[in-house]
Amino acid sequence: MDYQMVPSICPYCGVGCGVLLEVIDGKLAGTLPLKTHPNNEGKLCIKGWNLHEHVVSDNRLLFPLVKEEGRFREVAWDEAIEISAKRLKAIIEEFGPDSVGVLTSAKMTNEANYLIQKFSRAAIGTNNVDHCARL
Repeated sequence: MDYQMVPSICPYCGVGCGVLLEVIDGKLAGTLPLKTHPNNEGKLCIKGWNLHEHVVSDNRLLFPLVKEEGRFREVAWDEAIEISAKRLKAIIEEFGPDSVGVLTSAKMTNEANYLIQKFSRAAIGTNNVDHCARL
């Protein structure tokens, strides 16, 4: 059995708590708090304690899906992005930019959230930007 403790950062909010990922034979098996990390000093919230369960879940999507005729079809990332961009553009052309709303997440960094709001306002042309932490 190959057992490793891999230091990482919890992805669930902007705090950036330090975690130790337990890896057994190359597979993620558990999560522990990193006691020496200055953000959390060995403490974790319930999301952090269970983050490994989401990574290894059988329900996790591993590739983009497109729904056609009521069924999902696996597609390449380039195709998924192209389909999404065309549909977004069509919605904006038909209903205007304020018909689009963007919801961002506390699981992302401040920099990523800034880019999303900038994209929403500058590229899409809408001020309809919200954040899950406010809900």
